[in-house]
Amino acid sequence: MISKLDKATNFHHQALSLRAARQELLSSNVANADTPNFKAKDIDFTSVLHDRLSSSGVNKTGLITTSAMHISTSNSKSILSDDVLYRVPLQPSADGNTVDMDSERTRFADNSIKYDASITFISNQFRMLLSAIQER
Repeated sequence: MISKLDKATNFHHQALSLRAARQELLSSNVANADTPNFKAKDIDFTSVLHDRLSSSGVNKTGLITTSAMHISTSNSKSILSDDVLYRVPLQPSADGNTVDMDSERTRFADNSIKYDASITFISNQFRMLLSAIQER
């Protein structure tokens, strides 16, 4: 029964963890907007989410565990370094910084709205499950 619950919420769980990690990347870009030679970073959210969902339970880092009690890193909230991409600047600056504040703010707000939407969706899923469990 718990596997069905996990399967029902896995998509939003993975999406929330990726959205939170992407928010950290985007805020890092904004914080380093004046840092010389800083390269703006982001992820391709769709492809990373697809990889996370298709490899459910597979340890992507290649670590070998010797016991079933070891912590699995496949559901880690951090983005693997393989997933982080450098953004190609629309208008490069003289100091080598590739952060465009307007696009960063837009991406930050968009990601924040989608994070809130995922929280709403998963909250509604739990509310439906709770009403199905309760007698009414």
